[in-house]
Amino acid sequence: MEPLRPELNKGDRVGLLTSGGDAPGMNAALRAAAKVGAGLGLEILGVEDGYKGLMEGRVRAISLRALDDAARRGGTLLGTARSKVFPTPEGRLRAQEAIRATRLSGLVVLGGNGSLAGAASLAGTLCHDGRELRVVGIPASIDNDIGCTALSIGVDTAMNTIVEACDRIADTALSHQRTFIIEVMGRDCGYLAMAAGIAAAADAVLFPESGKGEEAIVDQVLRAIEAAYSRQGGRRHVMVLKSEGIKMDSLRLKQAVDERIGERFPDVDTRITVLGHVVRGGSPSAFDRMLAARMGNAAVRAVHDGQTLMMAGWSQPRQSRPHSPYDPHVTMWPLDEVLAETAKLQSGASPLVRWRVEALSQAESLLYQ
Repeated sequence: MEPLRPELNKGDRVGLLTSGGDAPGMNAALRAAAKVGAGLGLEILGVEDGYKGLMEGRVRAISLRALDDAARRGGTLLGTARSKVFPTPEGRLRAQEAIRATRLSGLVVLGGNGSLAGAASLAGTLCHDGRELRVVGIPASIDNDIGCTALSIGVDTAMNTIVEACDRIADTALSHQRTFIIEVMGRDCGYLAMAAGIAAAADAVLFPESGKGEEAIVDQVLRAIEAAYSRQGGRRHVMVLKSEGIKMDSLRLKQAVDERIGERFPDVDTRITVLGHVVRGGSPSAFDRMLAARMGNAAVRAVHDGQTLMMAGWSQPRQSRPHSPYDPHVTMWPLDEVLAETAKLQSGASPLVRWRVEALSQAESLLYQ
């Protein structure tokens, strides 16, 4: 356990900030943090439009009644924006000046890798009273590409959205003997495609961590089509889930597949569905609401207790740090460790990524038995 700074005092101001891409469950985390903070005697304020709003000093009171209503909805009540200025020395200086001007003593940041890196960059910021600003992060990203947490807020809702869409698409695919290539979000992380592919019983899952080239990707889709349509009484549809991190775009993949299957399966129709931002919206699932509430509780209590430059992570199968005293499934991680592990996840060097690839390869091999 890191040495704690003195606890915040009653009446001290703590800002809540959402940054980067929105994720279902952000509002539920804001609600929990605001209610717990108020119960601890803190003045909880909202920072509008992420780090852009922080630099401009746009800090305001937020109604608990409004948060009660917003917790059931996706998006973020505070708004979010990506700023090219904040990462610069000038931008950080403006943010530090605004923090002092608005008399903030603590900051809880909800967001993905860039948002948490922004939180880490505020290290050593002095408040209006000379004390060091307390900064704690909460992982919120549908991509699930943040280190030191088994899940991020929004992942469960996004995965449920994908699976529901796949089920609907399967109905029409089955009726018309069609192959559907379904592209899902995730940036350079294939977790959503992997997990949803298993849950939706996809015939093939294409994800960047596999390291396959374009020819191998086309071959993988062709094997799935042949396995489905070649057998006596075989299936009438094929579903391919493709992560947006695959550099071969969906149209070019469809064209390559059509060229190769045209003679053997002339009656098979190939279609593309890009789910896009549909995956990011919608009311948060029950699990995401619970996850958000528990992380929000632990994060604001950590700020109150004097912790800083930490992130509240959801329990992992193997971890080296003790759990939060406020929740046995939440662990507080130093932000520098989080950012280092995130870099490993995104580069494919993490053992977790290698396990995911191996698990999907084993599942794929069973399809062609």
